[in-house]
Amino acid sequence: MHTTSWSYDEAFARNTGLITPAEQQRLRRSRIAIVGMGGVGGVHAVTLARLGVGGFTIADPDVFEVANTNRQYGARQSTVGQPKADVMAEVLRDINPEADVRVFRDPISADNAEEFLKDADLFVDGIDFFEIDVRRLLFRLAAQRGRYAITAGPIGFGTAWLVFAPGGMSFDRYFDFSDHMPREDKIAAFAIGLFPRAVQREYMSMKSVNLATRTGPSSSLACQLASGVLVAEAIKIILGRGSIWAAPYYQQFDPYLGRFVRGWLLGGNRHPMQRLKRWALARRLRATIQA
Repeated sequence: MHTTSWSYDEAFARNTGLITPAEQQRLRRSRIAIVGMGGVGGVHAVTLARLGVGGFTIADPDVFEVANTNRQYGARQSTVGQPKADVMAEVLRDINPEADVRVFRDPISADNAEEFLKDADLFVDGIDFFEIDVRRLLFRLAAQRGRYAITAGPIGFGTAWLVFAPGGMSFDRYFDFSDHMPREDKIAAFAIGLFPRAVQREYMSMKSVNLATRTGPSSSLACQLASGVLVAEAIKIILGRGSIWAAPYYQQFDPYLGRFVRGWLLGGNRHPMQRLKRWALARRLRATIQA
C-alpha cells in the first residue's frame, strides 16, 4: 500500500483560491463545538474537518443503530452499537491526524455545558430535532460568551438555517420559548421558527411525524445540504468576511422545488401568523401522542 507522510498544507492545498494561506492557518487554529454526531452533526464535523478546521469539541451520548443508516455519516454495519462520539472522533482524526478532538460522551447539561463550550470559536447545533431545552441552554451560553451559534436542519429534500449573533436577537426571543411551555408547544415553535415558509409541505407528508416515538421523515441529501450551508456561514464567521444574515432573518433552500427563501421575521415567532401556525402544529403533534 502506498503511504505518504502527513502534511497539513498539502492536505488542504486545494482550498487555495477560495481561502488565502493566512485564512487557512486561522481555520487550522479554530475550534468548533458540535453537539450531536447524527444526521447533521456528523456531516457538519466532516465538512468542517475537510475545510481544515483544526479543533473540535464533540458530544453525543448515543450509539449507532440500523435506523440511522439512511442519513448519518458514521452509521455503517460495522459501527452499529458503537458510541457515535467515539466513531466520529476517529473519523475526524483519520481526516486530519493533527486535529485536536475533545469528546464528551455524557449528555450535555447545565453541569458540563460551560466546559463543553470552553475555547470554542463557534457553536454548531447538531442536536436531535426533538430536544429543545439543551439547545436553549447552549445557544444562551454561546451568546453570553460572545460567540456565534448556527442551527441548520434537514427538512424534506432541502434545508433551513438560522444564525444567531452575539448581541443580536437571542435564540429564546426568536423562537418565543419559555420554561413553562409544554413540550409539544416547544417543538412546534422550533419547527415553525426554523422554516416559516414551509415550502416542503408541497410534497412532504406530516403523517410520518410522531412525537411519541420522536420520529419524522429524513433524507441524506437534506443532511448534506444542511452542512453545506452551515459551513458556508461558518467560513464567513471565522474568517470575518461576507454578509451574515442573523436572526430574525431566516433562510431555506429546497433544490427539489428549485426554491431559495430568505425572509425577515418581525418579532420572530411572536408574529401573529407564526402564532397561528404554531398552534396548528402543536395541535397536530398532540394528536400523535394520543393516537
